[in-house]
Amino acid sequence: MTIKGLIAQQPIIILYVLRFFLSCFIFYFPLFNILVTVSQSKVSFIPVTKSGVDFEHTDGKSGKRLFNEFLGSGGGFFDYDNDGDLDIYLVNGASQIASLGKNAPTNVLYRNNGDGYFSDVTELTGTGSTSYGTGCTVGDYDNDGDLDLYVANFGLGVLYQNSGDGTFIDVSMNSGVANSRWGTSCAFADVDNDGYLDLYITNYADYAVENDKKCYVRGIWQYCGPRAYPPDTDTFYHNNGDGTFTDLTEESGFLNVPACHGLGVSFGDYDNDGDQDLYIANDQDPNFLFQNQGGGKFEETALLSGVSYSDMGKEEAGMGTIFGDYDNDGFLDLTVSNFQRETNTLYHNEGSGFFADVTTLAGIGEVTYSYLGWGIAFFDYDNDGYKDIFVANGHVLDNITEVDRSTTYPQRNLLFRNLGDGTFEDVSNQSGIGLSLQKVSRAAAFGDYDNDGDLDILVTNWNQTADLLRNEYGNLNNWIQIDVVGTKSNKSGIGTRIKLIIGDSKQYQEVQSGGSYLSFNDLRAHFGVGDAKKIDLIEIHWPSGYVDQYENLAVNYRFVATENAGLTRREE
Repeated sequence: MTIKGLIAQQPIIILYVLRFFLSCFIFYFPLFNILVTVSQSKVSFIPVTKSGVDFEHTDGKSGKRLFNEFLGSGGGFFDYDNDGDLDIYLVNGASQIASLGKNAPTNVLYRNNGDGYFSDVTELTGTGSTSYGTGCTVGDYDNDGDLDLYVANFGLGVLYQNSGDGTFIDVSMNSGVANSRWGTSCAFADVDNDGYLDLYITNYADYAVENDKKCYVRGIWQYCGPRAYPPDTDTFYHNNGDGTFTDLTEESGFLNVPACHGLGVSFGDYDNDGDQDLYIANDQDPNFLFQNQGGGKFEETALLSGVSYSDMGKEEAGMGTIFGDYDNDGFLDLTVSNFQRETNTLYHNEGSGFFADVTTLAGIGEVTYSYLGWGIAFFDYDNDGYKDIFVANGHVLDNITEVDRSTTYPQRNLLFRNLGDGTFEDVSNQSGIGLSLQKVSRAAAFGDYDNDGDLDILVTNWNQTADLLRNEYGNLNNWIQIDVVGTKSNKSGIGTRIKLIIGDSKQYQEVQSGGSYLSFNDLRAHFGVGDAKKIDLIEIHWPSGYVDQYENLAVNYRFVATENAGLTRREE
């Protein structure tokens, strides 16, 4: 065709070109929208490296592979100064073979400045214990309106009473809770619904540094396993309501079971009868489920309930555990982190006092089989209305590759997305730099530290720096947070159950002070609600028996619910 003819056909060519682009637009625009939606809904966890949280854990660095070194230590989120921002507490180890004088490592409290940065206020607040620390928990044990702090140690435990002026007082001895055993995880709960928080501490083993043994695998020196030392019994302290506690471990029924190597603890009302039950994850021992019989008495029912052993009838090396309703049916389920080649366990609450091991069916087993899990939690990281699962991983043997080259000492952590149909998807590789870190992780805690409407993660690591992982884009879906304040119930509202209704969908959550492993989470109840524009109904069941109801609530706000007294929106 000549140039003259081509020019003559120009309008027709232009028309075809336009038709081509229009066709492409019509065909690809929906796909483009889908891709944009997927991109926007993809949540990333970003390590916050310039926040002022520069804590680095030490196990004492004895060089002797002492038996108490490998458990690591805990931490958590709590608002100690009632300014609406979550602060961070981290527990440290200590030297066990020589005095370090003024340079001794301490626990650290970081105050949230509200601008993305934290300040070290350990010395100012008086919370810098130099004991060999393990776990910790928070709760307002004296009902004065601010959160107190308990630290479990290898040795005497410490109760820090919050003075309300930015400082804490060590009242361990006067209050009667200076547990002298090797405490690990701990949790507050009002087990008899008298309005005062009681305290449960899991204890690990009857061990003393001067009696430490050397253990070998195929001639290679390694850390001893739990069965190298006899287990110890746990400790339960009942709150007397006058600032003191009484050891009622035996009277409450907790000594009606053999001593075991206790690591994880979680309170929750699994049978929906209005009082707090208790689950214990034990290391290479059967796990315990203590059903609350009322009046502060407990009966151990794990074997009958199906949560004592694996589905193969074998005791596992339980590390962390937590109650949570992952399928929104109104019954608290359980998850437990275990040793490598045991899989983590997911127990579904069948609603009749029994649990079913659904680990394999839910898609958890195959992935977790290759990892050694510790901190674990149900939490809704993408605000879609279903609780997902996070697991912190890391080996206990610093020279594991010398006897097993199929695994590693540092390991990546895992994130499982709840698909809403009873199954989970491993999204660890799709969830940002924070989920690609490989460290020797231990505890994990959860809370919205930057108040942007999605849940962030705090991870402690053995002999390494802690990781603060900021949730990016989780708040593209809507949310609501409820801060509960008891009046007749304990002031912290621990044990309160909240039911949220949007149309035909429901969610349930209990306020818990412990769970995961050696750690505690934000006490504010966080609900993701997807694209919902309002909450039809929130029903709050208090430990006292009061039930408060609130209708037509706006989303993307924080509310303070005061027992039998109303709901207010918290302005930041």
